[in-house]
Amino acid sequence: MCSTCGCGENELTIHAHDHAHDHAHEHPHVHDHAPEGRRLTLEQDILAKNAEFATGNRRLFTERGILVLNLVSSPGSGKTTLLARTVQTLRAEFPVAVIGGDQQTANDAERIRAAGVPAVQINTGKGCHLDAHGIGHALERLPLPEQGLLFIENVGNLVCPADFDLGEACKVVVLSVTEGEDKPLKYPNMFAASGLMLLNKTDLLPHLDFDVARCLDYARRVNPDIRILQLSARTGEGMEAWLDWLRQGQRSALAQQVSRLEADLAAARARLVESAA
Repeated sequence: MCSTCGCGENELTIHAHDHAHDHAHEHPHVHDHAPEGRRLTLEQDILAKNAEFATGNRRLFTERGILVLNLVSSPGSGKTTLLARTVQTLRAEFPVAVIGGDQQTANDAERIRAAGVPAVQINTGKGCHLDAHGIGHALERLPLPEQGLLFIENVGNLVCPADFDLGEACKVVVLSVTEGEDKPLKYPNMFAASGLMLLNKTDLLPHLDFDVARCLDYARRVNPDIRILQLSARTGEGMEAWLDWLRQGQRSALAQQVSRLEADLAAARARLVESAA
Protein backbone atom coordinates (compact mmCIF):
# COMPACT_ATOMS: atom_id res chain seq x y z
CA MET A 1 0.00 0.00 0.00
CA CYS A 2 1.39 3.40 -0.96
CA SER A 3 0.31 6.31 1.20
CA THR A 4 0.77 8.70 -1.70
CA CYS A 5 -0.83 7.08 -4.73
CA GLY A 6 -2.94 4.26 -3.27
CA CYS A 7 -1.29 1.64 -5.48
CA GLY A 8 -2.55 -1.35 -3.50
CA GLU A 9 -0.81 -4.25 -1.80
CA ASN A 10 2.83 -5.07 -2.46
CA GLU A 11 3.62 -8.70 -3.13
CA LEU A 12 7.35 -8.76 -2.59
CA THR A 13 9.69 -11.30 -4.14
CA ILE A 14 13.29 -11.22 -2.99
CA HIS A 15 15.97 -12.65 -5.30
CA ALA A 16 19.28 -13.59 -3.70
CA HIS A 17 21.66 -15.04 -6.29
CA ASP A 18 19.74 -17.78 -8.15
CA HIS A 19 17.19 -18.41 -5.41
CA ALA A 20 13.81 -16.75 -5.16
CA HIS A 21 12.08 -16.32 -1.81
CA ASP A 22 8.47 -15.22 -1.67
CA HIS A 23 7.18 -13.22 1.27
CA ALA A 24 3.59 -12.12 1.66
CA HIS A 25 3.30 -8.62 3.10
CA GLU A 26 -0.17 -7.68 4.14
CA HIS A 27 -0.92 -3.98 4.07
CA PRO A 28 -4.25 -2.21 4.35
CA HIS A 29 -5.71 -1.36 0.94
CA VAL A 30 -7.17 2.11 0.54
CA HIS A 31 -9.94 2.38 -2.05
CA ASP A 32 -10.57 5.63 -3.87
CA HIS A 33 -14.07 5.82 -2.40
CA ALA A 34 -12.89 5.56 1.21
CA PRO A 35 -13.84 8.52 3.42
CA GLU A 36 -11.08 11.09 3.57
CA GLY A 37 -10.67 10.80 7.35
CA ARG A 38 -10.38 7.02 7.16
CA ARG A 39 -7.84 7.25 4.33
CA LEU A 40 -5.71 9.71 6.31
CA THR A 41 -5.78 7.41 9.35
CA LEU A 42 -4.66 4.41 7.28
CA GLU A 43 -1.85 6.41 5.69
CA GLN A 44 -0.66 7.56 9.10
CA ASP A 45 -0.79 3.99 10.42
CA ILE A 46 1.21 2.68 7.45
CA LEU A 47 3.90 5.34 7.77
CA ALA A 48 4.09 4.83 11.54
CA LYS A 49 4.54 1.08 11.11
CA ASN A 50 7.17 1.66 8.45
CA ALA A 51 8.98 4.03 10.83
CA GLU A 52 9.16 1.24 13.43
CA PHE A 53 10.84 -1.11 10.95
CA ALA A 54 13.14 1.69 9.78
CA THR A 55 14.25 2.32 13.37
CA GLY A 56 15.18 -1.34 13.71
CA ASN A 57 17.10 -1.28 10.44
CA ARG A 58 18.95 1.88 11.45
CA ARG A 59 19.91 0.40 14.81
CA LEU A 60 21.43 -2.61 13.03
CA PHE A 61 23.31 -0.40 10.57
CA THR A 62 24.72 1.76 13.38
CA GLU A 63 25.83 -1.25 15.40
CA ARG A 64 27.65 -2.70 12.38
CA GLY A 65 29.22 0.58 11.27
CA ILE A 66 27.46 0.51 7.87
CA LEU A 67 26.81 3.63 5.81
CA VAL A 68 23.44 3.09 4.10
CA LEU A 69 22.30 5.23 1.17
CA ASN A 70 18.87 5.18 -0.47
CA LEU A 71 19.26 5.98 -4.19
CA VAL A 72 16.08 7.41 -5.70
CA SER A 73 15.26 8.66 -9.19
CA SER A 74 13.02 8.40 -12.21
CA PRO A 75 13.34 5.27 -14.38
CA GLY A 76 16.28 5.55 -16.77
CA SER A 77 18.31 8.06 -14.76
CA GLY A 78 21.37 5.81 -14.87
CA LYS A 79 21.31 4.59 -11.24
CA THR A 80 22.42 1.05 -12.04
CA THR A 81 25.24 2.17 -14.33
CA LEU A 82 26.34 4.60 -11.62
CA LEU A 83 26.22 1.86 -8.98
CA ALA A 84 28.14 -0.65 -11.08
CA ARG A 85 30.95 1.83 -11.72
CA THR A 86 30.96 2.91 -8.07
CA VAL A 87 31.14 -0.55 -6.52
CA GLN A 88 33.87 -1.66 -8.92
CA THR A 89 36.06 1.08 -7.48
CA LEU A 90 35.14 0.91 -3.79
CA ARG A 91 35.03 -2.89 -3.33
CA ALA A 92 38.81 -2.94 -2.88
CA GLU A 93 38.65 -0.33 -0.08
CA PHE A 94 35.87 -1.66 2.19
CA PRO A 95 32.89 -4.05 2.07
CA VAL A 96 30.09 -3.02 -0.29
CA ALA A 97 26.66 -4.55 -0.96
CA VAL A 98 23.51 -3.56 -2.85
CA ILE A 99 19.76 -4.07 -2.45
CA GLY A 100 17.92 -3.30 -5.68
CA GLY A 101 14.22 -2.59 -6.11
CA ASP A 102 12.12 -2.98 -9.26
CA GLN A 103 8.59 -4.08 -9.99
CA GLN A 104 9.86 -7.08 -11.96
CA THR A 105 13.09 -8.86 -13.08
CA ALA A 106 16.41 -9.35 -11.29
CA ASN A 107 18.39 -7.65 -14.06
CA ASP A 108 19.88 -4.90 -11.91
CA ALA A 109 21.08 -7.27 -9.17
CA GLU A 110 22.71 -9.44 -11.81
CA ARG A 111 24.57 -6.42 -13.18
CA ILE A 112 25.77 -5.48 -9.71
CA ARG A 113 26.93 -9.02 -8.92
CA ALA A 114 28.81 -9.01 -12.23
CA ALA A 115 30.59 -5.89 -10.95
CA GLY A 116 31.91 -7.97 -8.06
CA VAL A 117 29.77 -7.28 -4.97
CA PRO A 118 26.84 -9.10 -3.27
CA ALA A 119 23.38 -7.95 -4.36
CA VAL A 120 19.77 -8.87 -3.59
CA GLN A 121 16.83 -7.91 -5.78
CA ILE A 122 13.40 -7.03 -4.39
CA ASN A 123 10.50 -7.22 -6.84
CA THR A 124 7.59 -5.13 -5.61
CA GLY A 125 4.98 -6.35 -8.09
CA LYS A 126 2.42 -3.55 -8.29
CA GLY A 127 4.20 -1.57 -5.59
CA CYS A 128 5.98 1.64 -6.54
CA HIS A 129 8.51 1.91 -3.71
CA LEU A 130 10.56 -0.09 -1.23
CA ASP A 131 9.62 -0.10 2.44
CA ALA A 132 11.58 -0.77 5.61
CA HIS A 133 9.90 -4.13 6.20
CA GLY A 134 11.01 -5.42 2.81
CA ILE A 135 14.55 -4.15 3.42
CA GLY A 136 14.61 -6.13 6.66
CA HIS A 137 13.75 -9.33 4.78
CA ALA A 138 16.40 -8.60 2.14
CA LEU A 139 19.04 -8.16 4.85
CA GLU A 140 18.41 -11.76 5.92
CA ARG A 141 19.76 -12.88 2.53
CA LEU A 142 22.61 -10.44 2.09
CA PRO A 143 26.10 -10.60 3.60
CA LEU A 144 26.17 -7.43 5.68
CA PRO A 145 28.98 -5.08 4.58
CA GLU A 146 30.18 -4.46 8.14
CA GLN A 147 32.11 -1.19 8.48
CA GLY A 148 31.38 -0.61 4.81
CA LEU A 149 28.68 0.66 2.51
CA LEU A 150 25.18 -0.55 1.61
CA PHE A 151 23.37 0.96 -1.37
CA ILE A 152 19.60 0.62 -1.67
CA GLU A 153 18.54 1.23 -5.26
CA ASN A 154 14.88 2.17 -4.95
CA VAL A 155 12.14 1.65 -7.53
CA GLY A 156 12.26 4.27 -10.27
CA ASN A 157 9.75 6.83 -9.00
CA LEU A 158 10.12 10.43 -7.83
CA VAL A 159 6.93 10.41 -5.75
CA CYS A 160 6.29 7.59 -3.27
CA PRO A 161 9.83 6.72 -2.09
CA ALA A 162 10.13 10.21 -0.61
CA ASP A 163 7.72 9.24 2.18
CA PHE A 164 9.29 5.94 3.23
CA ASP A 165 12.27 5.84 5.57
CA LEU A 166 14.24 2.61 5.05
CA GLY A 167 16.71 3.22 7.88
CA GLU A 168 19.18 4.93 5.56
CA ALA A 169 21.62 7.65 6.53
CA CYS A 170 20.72 9.73 3.48
CA LYS A 171 18.56 9.76 0.36
CA VAL A 172 20.54 10.45 -2.81
CA VAL A 173 18.41 11.64 -5.72
CA VAL A 174 19.81 10.97 -9.19
CA LEU A 175 18.59 13.32 -11.92
CA SER A 176 19.54 12.81 -15.55
CA VAL A 177 20.03 15.81 -17.82
CA THR A 178 17.72 14.06 -20.30
CA GLU A 179 14.76 14.53 -17.93
CA GLY A 180 14.41 18.32 -17.94
CA GLU A 181 15.65 20.93 -15.50
CA ASP A 182 12.28 21.50 -13.82
CA LYS A 183 12.07 18.09 -12.10
CA PRO A 184 12.88 19.54 -8.63
CA LEU A 185 9.88 21.85 -8.90
CA LYS A 186 7.58 19.12 -10.23
CA TYR A 187 8.59 16.61 -7.53
CA PRO A 188 9.59 18.81 -4.59
CA ASN A 189 9.03 16.24 -1.84
CA MET A 190 11.75 13.97 -3.19
CA PHE A 191 14.32 16.73 -3.54
CA ALA A 192 13.41 18.13 -0.13
CA ALA A 193 13.92 14.68 1.42
CA SER A 194 17.34 14.13 -0.20
CA GLY A 195 20.68 15.20 1.20
CA LEU A 196 22.54 14.88 -2.10
CA MET A 197 21.57 15.33 -5.74
CA LEU A 198 23.63 13.75 -8.50
CA LEU A 199 23.16 15.38 -11.90
CA ASN A 200 23.99 12.47 -14.18
CA LYS A 201 24.70 12.02 -17.90
CA THR A 202 26.49 15.35 -18.17
CA ASP A 203 28.35 13.99 -21.20
CA LEU A 204 25.10 14.49 -23.14
CA LEU A 205 24.81 18.22 -22.37
CA PRO A 206 26.29 19.34 -25.74
CA HIS A 207 23.42 17.54 -27.44
CA LEU A 208 20.58 18.80 -25.24
CA ASP A 209 18.70 21.98 -24.48
CA PHE A 210 19.23 21.70 -20.71
CA ASP A 211 19.94 24.70 -18.48
CA VAL A 212 22.21 23.41 -15.70
CA ALA A 213 22.19 26.64 -13.69
CA ARG A 214 18.41 26.77 -13.74
CA CYS A 215 18.16 23.13 -12.63
CA LEU A 216 20.52 23.71 -9.70
CA ASP A 217 18.61 26.84 -8.73
CA TYR A 218 15.31 24.92 -8.75
CA ALA A 219 16.79 22.19 -6.55
CA ARG A 220 18.08 24.74 -4.03
CA ARG A 221 14.75 26.54 -3.97
CA VAL A 222 13.16 23.31 -2.82
CA ASN A 223 16.02 22.33 -0.51
CA PRO A 224 18.55 25.09 0.31
CA ASP A 225 20.78 22.55 2.10
CA ILE A 226 20.98 19.96 -0.67
CA ARG A 227 24.47 19.18 -1.92
CA ILE A 228 24.83 18.79 -5.69
CA LEU A 229 27.44 16.93 -7.71
CA GLN A 230 27.61 16.73 -11.49
CA LEU A 231 28.94 13.61 -13.19
CA SER A 232 28.71 11.13 -16.01
CA ALA A 233 28.54 7.51 -14.92
CA ARG A 234 29.23 6.47 -18.52
CA THR A 235 32.46 8.43 -19.08
CA GLY A 236 33.58 8.72 -15.45
CA GLU A 237 33.74 12.52 -15.51
CA GLY A 238 33.01 13.88 -12.04
CA MET A 239 32.98 10.44 -10.41
CA GLU A 240 35.90 11.16 -8.10
CA ALA A 241 33.96 13.80 -6.15
CA TRP A 242 31.13 11.28 -5.66
CA LEU A 243 33.56 8.58 -4.54
CA ASP A 244 35.23 10.96 -2.09
CA TRP A 245 31.82 11.86 -0.65
CA LEU A 246 31.15 8.15 -0.13
CA ARG A 247 34.54 7.56 1.49
CA GLN A 248 33.94 10.42 3.91
CA GLY A 249 30.51 9.01 4.77
CA GLN A 250 31.96 5.56 5.40
CA ARG A 251 34.57 7.03 7.75
CA SER A 252 31.83 8.92 9.62
CA ALA A 253 29.79 5.72 10.03
CA LEU A 254 32.86 3.92 11.33
CA ALA A 255 33.60 6.77 13.77
CA GLN A 256 30.02 6.57 15.08
CA GLN A 257 30.44 2.84 15.65
CA VAL A 258 33.71 3.42 17.53
CA SER A 259 32.07 6.11 19.70
CA ARG A 260 29.22 3.76 20.52
CA LEU A 261 31.60 0.93 21.45
CA GLU A 262 33.71 3.24 23.59
CA ALA A 263 30.60 4.47 25.42
CA ASP A 264 29.48 0.88 26.03
CA LEU A 265 32.96 0.00 27.29
CA ALA A 266 33.06 3.00 29.63
CA ALA A 267 29.64 2.06 31.02
CA ALA A 268 30.78 -1.52 31.58
CA ARG A 269 33.92 -0.36 33.40
CA ALA A 270 31.84 1.94 35.59
CA ARG A 271 29.58 -0.95 36.55
CA LEU A 272 32.63 -3.09 37.32
CA VAL A 273 34.10 -0.42 39.62
CA GLU A 274 30.73 0.06 41.30
CA SER A 275 30.29 -3.67 41.93
CA ALA A 276 33.84 -3.95 43.33
CA ALA A 277 33.19 -1.11 45.74
